[in-house]
Amino acid sequence: MKQLKTILLATALCIGTISFTQAQSKVAHINTQELISAMPAAKVAQAEIETLGKTYQTDIQASITEYQNTVKQYEAEAATKTDEENQKRGLELQEKQQRIQQFRADAQKHLAEKEAELFQPIQEAAMKAISEVAKAQGYQYVLDRATLIVADGKDILADVKKQLGI
Repeated sequence: MKQLKTILLATALCIGTISFTQAQSKVAHINTQELISAMPAAKVAQAEIETLGKTYQTDIQASITEYQNTVKQYEAEAATKTDEENQKRGLELQEKQQRIQQFRADAQKHLAEKEAELFQPIQEAAMKAISEVAKAQGYQYVLDRATLIVADGKDILADVKKQLGI
């Protein structure tokens, strides 16, 4: 009988603690991607990335066109050249193709680095604003809406946009 009372008391304490803890925790959610895309700095950064990407694409396309023209020229002249000259030309074409592929890889790498460089301060500003709004409104947890399945808590996106002045 004494053990039963102890078990009932422990169970009541656990249930009371869980209920108290749940009542204390406030949870909100926000779509950070939507927030960041609404920030003016993100729009400027995105435009810069797109401009840089178009520049790289133009350079790559020019290299490809030059390569294709060289291939056509070499194919047209192949019959009048020796086998040794044709082999040298084939190696030259392979090198050009490798340079184009390397340039494309370098461009993609530089574009990714530039994007990370431009967006890091924007993300930090967004996270700071989210933290300030959550603290001001008494939220212990703020979850990203992109990963939520059910979102019954308050969406603080409008409050954070107000905090950022957007």
